Amino acid sequence: MKRTNVKRGGIKNARDRIKPIIRKLKQQYPEARTALRHRNPLQLLVATILSAQCTDERVNMVTRDLFQKYRSAADYANANPEMFEQEIKSTGFFRSKTRSILGMAQALVEQHDGKVPNKMGELVKLPGVGRKTANVVLGSAFGIDEGIVVDTHVKRIANRLKLTTKNDPEKIEQDLMKLVPKSDWTPFSHMLIHHGRAICVARKPKCEICPVADLCPSAK
Repeated sequence: MKRTNVKRGGIKNARDRIKPIIRKLKQQYPEARTALRHRNPLQLLVATILSAQCTDERVNMVTRDLFQKYRSAADYANANPEMFEQEIKSTGFFRSKTRSILGMAQALVEQHDGKVPNKMGELVKLPGVGRKTANVVLGSAFGIDEGIVVDTHVKRIANRLKLTTKNDPEKIEQDLMKLVPKSDWTPFSHMLIHHGRAICVARKPKCEICPVADLCPSAK
């Protein structure tokens, strides 16, 4: 494989590499989007909170029945906490997730007429909603590129690609936002997540079949 002249160990040429990296990832993952099944912003918000320390597959199994029972913010706000805990128990951390989801729903009812807001400042004020969750909802439910979702896959790959040297998710996000064109913020995170699951895995990345290996300072 012909290799691009990448300065190993630095990010001086990250700005030169980012466009071809994005282009190749788009070719590899043309349909990249969130794996969390949802039909509206509220469903995505609930699913994203449930996805903390849990696989998307497990969350989708749980929300299949959950979304049939709870259809509005008021439904969640009026839910029995003990019953709700049992309904989401298999996603892990079910007590804290119950507090977050029911508290978030109560805030939606009391402050936003039961509707999920489409502004970052309002979303992060909701119980259980941080910047990462807000980015997921804004990008995938509203089509608003407010930032870049930084999960474990994005964090790992951004560092391997030397697009950042940071470990803090918010600092990584700021570095990526300076490099990635705003119109690509949402798809970029989805593509890295897909890439992290399929090829650039944590323990033994499959560099031999990686579409961006020639642009990666960490490639074998």
